[in-house]
Amino acid sequence: MKLSIFDYGAGNLHSLIKTLERPGVEVQVDTDPARAVQADALVLPGVGAFPAATAALGEDGRVIMRDAIRAGLPVLGICLGMQVLFDESDEGGGAGLGIVPGRVDRLLAERIPQIGWNQLEIGAARDSLLDASELRIAYFANSFVCRPVDPSVVVAWSTHEHDRFPAMVRAGACTGVQFHPEKSSTAGVSFVHAWLREVQA
Repeated sequence: MKLSIFDYGAGNLHSLIKTLERPGVEVQVDTDPARAVQADALVLPGVGAFPAATAALGEDGRVIMRDAIRAGLPVLGICLGMQVLFDESDEGGGAGLGIVPGRVDRLLAERIPQIGWNQLEIGAARDSLLDASELRIAYFANSFVCRPVDPSVVVAWSTHEHDRFPAMVRAGACTGVQFHPEKSSTAGVSFVHAWLREVQA
């Protein structure tokens, strides 16, 4: 399986690459959106800011990536990568990919950013990735959170202070997580591997 990580040019992807590397999985890092979608699956990493990510995409790249995802390209969006799947952000930077209708708002909390471990509140519908990994507490590092128009896309929630927000969304072949599975110990790594198995299947 050929797996592409789209690099916004914002940070170290080493731990994510190590988590994704498995027998039968070829991991490549791409800065060109057109090349990034020429893969069996795409990962949008969680390092950086919304304006930098949309600038790295560019208008043409945004259209190319959006169309590939809508056509069924499996995607895992992590933290910022999840936010890029939405329409727009209070952080600025113009349009996101628009895969999940909604916007990204600043956390309604006194302590921002949220950095550290937080509980996952599993939604009413069971999710195969959460079941397979038994991930119930995860590592977060975020100042912004997603607010989907349709809350039925949310499969897990989390709460920071008094702000309850989506920790995980599913939309077609698209999975978005506000937490960092690659930094969430054994269960987080198991979550990523369960996603890889799902894509391979």
